[in-house]
Amino acid sequence: QLQLVESGGGLVQPGGSLRLSCTASGFTLERYSIGWFRQAPGKEREGVGCISNSDSSTHYPDSVKGRFNISRNNAKNTVYLRILNMEPEDTAVYYCAADPRPSCTEGIHALIPEYWGQGIQVTVSS
Repeated sequence: QLQLVESGGGLVQPGGSLRLSCTASGFTLERYSIGWFRQAPGKEREGVGCISNSDSSTHYPDSVKGRFNISRNNAKNTVYLRILNMEPEDTAVYYCAADPRPSCTEGIHALIPEYWGQGIQVTVSS
């Protein structure tokens, strides 16, 4: 069964940090561009960054640049999203998604994922 599973979510205080994991089963994540997305209540889903399958370059929208960091651990078939200096506005359900094309080199907006994770809740509150 081909699937992506996010983990590492939960409640974080403002100013804290969090690392989300996206682990694949049934396929090799290294061969995919991986995007991270989030959707807050009442808002549209937005892309927060991606990592390319061609050169592992990463790309982030200006809104999160400097606070969000994406990395891979190919041995664990996992991609991570590290969020620093968290804000209440980071509260959302976070999703990872996999696109077999080297689309991330054009930015998160270029991804057309084939696989999506089920999402994981992240809440930033004191």
